[in-house]
Amino acid sequence: MQYSIKNMFYDKEYLKNLFALALPVALQSMLNMIVNFADTMMIGKLGDQQIASVGLANKVFFIFILLIFGIQSGAGILVSQYWGKGDIRNIRNVLGIALILGFSSSIIFTSASYLVPEFLMGIFSTSESTIRIGASYLIIVCFSYPFTAVTSLYTATMRATEQVKIPLITTMVAILINISFNYLLIFGKFGFPQMGIAGAALATVLARIVEMFLLLFLARIIRHPIICSLKKLLGFQKNLILRFIKTCSPVIANEFMWGVGTTVYFVVYGRMGDEAVAAITIATTLSDILNVTFIGIASATVVIHGMEMGANRLEKARKYGTYSFYMGIMAGLLCSAVVILTRESFVGLYNISDELHRDIIQCLTVFAIFAPFKALSTVNIVGILRSGGDTVACFLLDLSGVWFIGVPLAFIGGLFLKLPVHIVYGMVLLEEVYKVIAGYFRYRQRKWLKNLTI
Repeated sequence: MQYSIKNMFYDKEYLKNLFALALPVALQSMLNMIVNFADTMMIGKLGDQQIASVGLANKVFFIFILLIFGIQSGAGILVSQYWGKGDIRNIRNVLGIALILGFSSSIIFTSASYLVPEFLMGIFSTSESTIRIGASYLIIVCFSYPFTAVTSLYTATMRATEQVKIPLITTMVAILINISFNYLLIFGKFGFPQMGIAGAALATVLARIVEMFLLLFLARIIRHPIICSLKKLLGFQKNLILRFIKTCSPVIANEFMWGVGTTVYFVVYGRMGDEAVAAITIATTLSDILNVTFIGIASATVVIHGMEMGANRLEKARKYGTYSFYMGIMAGLLCSAVVILTRESFVGLYNISDELHRDIIQCLTVFAIFAPFKALSTVNIVGILRSGGDTVACFLLDLSGVWFIGVPLAFIGGLFLKLPVHIVYGMVLLEEVYKVIAGYFRYRQRKWLKNLTI
């Protein structure tokens, strides 16, 4: 282990590629998390119930974006390998298939959120006022879903082809718009109407529209090869569709089923009371900001490994897999330290009760304990194993972790034993320990070392 870590720090090519890809991805994801933090902080001035309502309403978006993440992750596996091979035609065709799936999914989620928002909110809460407030947010914010889907899929394809600057620029612009209009529309500043949480929803819609059009505009300016006619996007052949289905369907099912499972946690928290939901919502705001480090390394891993395997340099990809594994461990330990050092300052930013303050601190302490496990499972499953198309194993690891460990323990701890929210949160995070152990054995089998372009 010590020898491999030493070699990793001397491998300038790996480190250069890792940080060139991981830092912009992590920064872009972190900026999105900061928007969520700003949303939560501004909405928090309206009351604890408003925080809980918006937090639960956003669980619909959470399931949707995980489905999109599954589509873009599956597509990214193929795109990165075709990029290593230099096959532009199939890169465009993979993007075309992903856009059809992603946009269709966004229409379904938008329609459901607009037509039956109270029903969707009722899944997560039994409080009539929470359902009513959350529905008023959901019925507006759902119109951002189609724009989010298109942006996410183009962004993922650009990342897989080593173009990370444009997505970062468009995200920064979208964030400025989102935060600015949050302030103007939530509180009614400078002559704008005071809309409360409906204003936060409208600000999100405006930001997502600008983000999508700006991304496509900048990509066209630099003449990126994925900007092409519909004929070139949709001119895929039967064998590519079958390859896409074989490689990507386990990833899509993985993210969707994992998303549904983790959303069930909030069904439990919602029945533990608005205070429990508010505590978890605020605590996961900080944890999500730090989780982007793991996502950045995993996303870079898919591209770096995929390019090597697509070029049929399997031994080099195996070596990089070892490096990425150790990177995950170090990232997790670093995030644990950051949480412990900043938790009091972070929670102090919110205008909340002393009891809620205490609950959030306890939840963040629990996250700090499990962060190394979360980091390693993310890098291994989302990055290393997926990079070579070992998607069925990833699906089984995530599914068994959530549904056989996380969900049962959430119901036992939250509803039957009626334990404090931070204890239930810790029981849920035990799934990460399981995924690290089982995922390590799968990693050692090296069944992820495959050239998918042959």
